[in-house]
Amino acid sequence: MSVGEERRSSLSGRLARLGFTDVDRAEQLLTLIELLDAIPVVDALGAAADPDLALNGLVRLIEAAPDADALRTELQTGAGLRARLLGVLGASDALGEHLARHPDDWRVLADDAVTASRPTTLGLRQQLLRAIGADPLASEPVAAGTNADVLDALRAAYRRCLLGLAARDLSGAVMVDEVAGELADLAGATLTAALAVARAGLPADAAPCHLAVIGMGKCGGRELNYVSDVDVIFVAESADGAESEEAALKTATALAAGIARVCSETTSEGSIWPVDAALRPEGKAGPLVRTLASHEAYYKRWAKPWEFQALMKARPVAGDLELGQRWIDAVAPLVWSAGERPGFIDAVRAMRRRVEDTLPAAEAERELKLGPGGLRDVEFAVQLLQLVHGRADLSLRSVTTLDALDALAQGGYVGREDAASLGAAYRFLRNVEHRLQLHRLRRTHLIPDDEPSLRRIGRALGYTRDPVAELHAAHAQHAREVRRLHEKLFYRPLLAAVARLPADDTRLTPDQARTRLEALGYADPAGALRHLEALTAGVSRRASIQRTLLPVMLGWFADAADPDGGLLAFRQVSDALGSTPWYLRLLRDEGMTAERLARLLGGSKYVADLIARAPEAVRLLADDAELELPPAPALTAEFLAAVGRREDWDTAVVTVRGLRRRELLRTAMADLLGLRDQRDVGVALSDVASATVAAALDAAYRKVEGEWRRPLPMKLAVIGMGRFGGGEQGYGSDADVLFVHEPAPFVADDEAAQAAHEVANEMRRLLALPAPDPPLEVDADLRPEGRQGPLTRSIASYAAYYERWASVWEAQALLRARPIAGDVETGERFLDVINPLRWPDGGLDAASVREIRRIKARVESERLPRGADPAMHTKLGRGGLADVEWTVQLLQLMHAHEHPSLRTTGTLAALDAAREAGLLDADDADTLEAAWRLATRVRNAIVLSRGRAADSLPTDVRELAGVARAVGYPAGHTADLLEDYRRLTRRARAVVERTFYS
Repeated sequence: MSVGEERRSSLSGRLARLGFTDVDRAEQLLTLIELLDAIPVVDALGAAADPDLALNGLVRLIEAAPDADALRTELQTGAGLRARLLGVLGASDALGEHLARHPDDWRVLADDAVTASRPTTLGLRQQLLRAIGADPLASEPVAAGTNADVLDALRAAYRRCLLGLAARDLSGAVMVDEVAGELADLAGATLTAALAVARAGLPADAAPCHLAVIGMGKCGGRELNYVSDVDVIFVAESADGAESEEAALKTATALAAGIARVCSETTSEGSIWPVDAALRPEGKAGPLVRTLASHEAYYKRWAKPWEFQALMKARPVAGDLELGQRWIDAVAPLVWSAGERPGFIDAVRAMRRRVEDTLPAAEAERELKLGPGGLRDVEFAVQLLQLVHGRADLSLRSVTTLDALDALAQGGYVGREDAASLGAAYRFLRNVEHRLQLHRLRRTHLIPDDEPSLRRIGRALGYTRDPVAELHAAHAQHAREVRRLHEKLFYRPLLAAVARLPADDTRLTPDQARTRLEALGYADPAGALRHLEALTAGVSRRASIQRTLLPVMLGWFADAADPDGGLLAFRQVSDALGSTPWYLRLLRDEGMTAERLARLLGGSKYVADLIARAPEAVRLLADDAELELPPAPALTAEFLAAVGRREDWDTAVVTVRGLRRRELLRTAMADLLGLRDQRDVGVALSDVASATVAAALDAAYRKVEGEWRRPLPMKLAVIGMGRFGGGEQGYGSDADVLFVHEPAPFVADDEAAQAAHEVANEMRRLLALPAPDPPLEVDADLRPEGRQGPLTRSIASYAAYYERWASVWEAQALLRARPIAGDVETGERFLDVINPLRWPDGGLDAASVREIRRIKARVESERLPRGADPAMHTKLGRGGLADVEWTVQLLQLMHAHEHPSLRTTGTLAALDAAREAGLLDADDADTLEAAWRLATRVRNAIVLSRGRAADSLPTDVRELAGVARAVGYPAGHTADLLEDYRRLTRRARAVVERTFYS
């Protein structure tokens, strides 16, 4: 190898070690700009976030610079310039382009004073005003003009300021919060210059006015990004000499519009950033500029909760600062008293959830701002604590997140260590955001997924060993910490108000604790504190574990529909199981179990009531497999075995009802956790009811047989009807049945009927015994002649009745008949009797079809409860369950003789069969199915949420919200449930009109 080749090989290896990805091109470019042998320059390039990007920018700059030799000399001799310039070029392609257009601006970075101090707010304003030819000492500066040259000059001056700031930032001379503050000051200076340009464009006869620009959001909070919309509100007043307030407002509006145009318009130098005034009263629909009095009137009467939260960041930034301060003084009392309004905090939290819901799932983990553990989590936590405690504590009313967090720690509302951890996480996330935006000077909060970009960001943050892996690890760690502290900040300090906590400097007074609980959605904060005290008092292992669990669980309760009910139920369960070794260990070690328990107890009174009576069922939540209902035969066998082990029949059925409670709870928990389809829920509830009836029938049979002192002279079967027969039971459904018996050989009919009646009656009595569990009422009113007819009939009696007296509605009711319990052969023989009636050969004649339609119309007009909203009644309302079921049943009666697949007792199975047979258009069938599923789910959710059955959607806002959550809608989306329900049932009703009544 020649000396030249050896030297070239050594150089290539060195460039690769420094981080250049294309070493051949790097060597060529360094040769081109005559810096190949300038070791300090090459090393500084290698220290940049992206050495290749830095070299490309340096080449462009040297080629454009009129004093390239001076620049090369300064780079080789000036360590400060070298580090600052190449650091900026390696992190920001956009600032590299600026330097290529304005090559003299490199001298901004040549002065070591750039890193020694940052410019003052006044200095920034004077610098930008001079750039547009305005007198920086004038009380109302006016620019030299409004033409493109003036706008270009403003943009170039703005980026010169960015250049110095980026150099200080990338060199570590300033902290991220100082960077954000300087960016906000620069935004205020830019708005001041833009106002001067706008004044230059006013007509000579414009009415004088005072205009204040109020910074909002990150601008107002002095935590602006490198690239962001600048949120503002404009407030104006007449000045001396104005002929009217209207004329002054016209001038102010022209100035405000001019400011927005100057900042956002694209020229040869690009644009600065958009000015966004959408946070003003009435948003984009409202006037751009209002007077102070108009603003005050609006906020007192019309403002929404989110507007007051936004006003927490308000700060005068440009224009008439005295007017701006008067505006702040006027709205501040309204902001800090807004938290006392009913539902204020709920509305704020609901808005947060809506923002999270808009985030695409595929991007959530990479989203710095809105993702889990992101910037918004920190800001929301701090702002909510400010709103809660800032009413009384003026020290908390800072517009800046980190300052407010420090004040919360100083005031004892947040532990100092927690505040420090949260602040560190926030600074990290903001640093990543700044490095991300600096590259192209584009607004983004999404961490890239390509390795070169991740490598550049990681190196810019100081990760050198494995920049990509180190960046990912740091982001994941900080995101987890934010989520953890988000919960701890709110809930752990509450325990300090009622229990002794280990080493924690957070102390809330009882009044402060009640205020915080109320703000978090607890309707009875005093009661909640009593529960916390009972759960955490003392030095026992149980109390210690509870103090560990409750800060997290309180957050889950707060997110549920009924936080108070959830906490109360948790206390009851803990009291019942607190001494049981496995209970608290399960909650502590299995996080999923604790979260599930909290959400179920806070979201379902039905589940809370059942768990209070069967607390050991908490075990089921630890494993999804435990929430699967046993197969129906196994379930029935278990229930029958429980009866067989008891001599006292009343006690035996009490035991069976306890088993039913367990299975109802298992089904409800799986349902609310989204582990079971609504169709499967109906089957599960029907199987539980079947096993219960079978066990009660066995107990009744054996009891009556003991009283007769001989084998009973008949066989008895229970036939399920309605939803029970269709396998579509709801949580609040009765068990509709028919009793059918068959006399034993050589036994008189009346003797068999008496025995059958006694067994059927005893079974109903046993199931009706008073108990705290949800009742299973056995309803036999669908029998021939209704309540006036005998409770049970023989097969021959049923056959004779149906042959002579059966009406079309009875044939319709028999469509769902299915043997449930008792003698299997008797049940099958009963089906042989009714099948020709419910699946008539040749279908229905026209008169029968008319009769069914007439009965349905009468049901609609007469059976809907007085005052009920037909659009909201799940059973009898328009497009509800009855509409869908009657439509399907009419098709079964008319066509089951030619389509055997229609011979099913289930609504959805029959609907599927009608679709497949071409009896229903596929879209119509889909519409009916969707409406039926939603109505069924809503009907069940009413029971789950409220603990009692009802057929109409509740009108109470809180109850309706609970139902929506039980259906599966996120918090804050109650209106979506109503909209979806109305839409689906409206469409279903149209199908019913077309297919049932047509």
